[in-house]
Amino acid sequence: MKLDDLREQIDGIDERMVRLIAERIRVAGEIGKKKKEQGKQVGDVERERKVLENIRRIAHEEDINWKDVEGIYRKLITVSRGVQGMTVAFQGEIGAYSEEAAYQFFGASIHLKPCETLDDVFQSVAQDEAHFGVVPIENSLEGSISRTYDLLLDSELKVCGETELRVVHCLIGLPQSRLDLIKKVYSHPQALGQSRSFLKHLGCELISTYDTAGSVKMLREQGVPEAGAVASARAAEIYGMKILAREIEDNPNNFTRFFVLSRHDSPRTGHDKTSLVFSVRHKPGALYESLKTLADCELNMTKIESRPTRQQAWEYHFYVDIEGHREDKNFRDAMKGLESTTLFIKTLGSYPRASEVKS
Repeated sequence: MKLDDLREQIDGIDERMVRLIAERIRVAGEIGKKKKEQGKQVGDVERERKVLENIRRIAHEEDINWKDVEGIYRKLITVSRGVQGMTVAFQGEIGAYSEEAAYQFFGASIHLKPCETLDDVFQSVAQDEAHFGVVPIENSLEGSISRTYDLLLDSELKVCGETELRVVHCLIGLPQSRLDLIKKVYSHPQALGQSRSFLKHLGCELISTYDTAGSVKMLREQGVPEAGAVASARAAEIYGMKILAREIEDNPNNFTRFFVLSRHDSPRTGHDKTSLVFSVRHKPGALYESLKTLADCELNMTKIESRPTRQQAWEYHFYVDIEGHREDKNFRDAMKGLESTTLFIKTLGSYPRASEVKS
């Protein structure tokens, strides 16, 4: 068969696939209506688990890589959630990096709920005002977001996903502004810190605010041409502002990792990560014993972070990310072992690793 004939076959297959995807999305919308009539949640973890199990079975029968197919279907599931009326809460104004992370994880069909603080994001999900929340957990240059860790400790919400966003900062001003006129720069402390070298060269006064996009919105409302804001190019577009300089971050390797919050974590996929927090007795070797338990159960730890307990001075909780799912046998064995070496332990959630989510 000629190359052109094969390509014609591909074109026909693509057309049928797109029409079937459109039909699937329409049916998902009808399911969403039924869920609303019956007062059910948009997200159904058990149903999604069964769908993915069926997809893996078909992939095995067709002798194709099930991970590739599952990645496609996870994206279809997130689109289906959106047409069913899924609401996602995030901290900041429209145009914030957290909003971009929500779109990156869930797709463009979701409804968004901007919140002023991280506390408000957690509260929105806990009180069923939003089905999911997206919160920053760490930045590759500035480190961890302490408030998110503290809220995870106190909340009953679970981490059900993660995504990593490449952060590109711009210096933004009014349409009539010029770079040489800027005397003050507003933004979130993390964004100011990530652009420290560029801003130091400008010799401007740096003023911290609660949000990057919110700073751009504030500049537009105040109309001060001598002021600028550090935010995304999308924020400048949304608020009709001018980009005075692009890519002003100190290091191009600038990524922010976000957690996705829900009432339930995610079913096992075979390429998962689990986050947990624990505290240990104040004695020599206590932390070593706990970490050795994880190693003995062949659990690969990808991160450890200490945070004050806020109960006693100089006592800490340890936040750990490990490869694997809480339902895995070696994870369950590790939890049994940790019960004897820790004072407190809490599983924050299991979820697909970000590299798989974005595929």
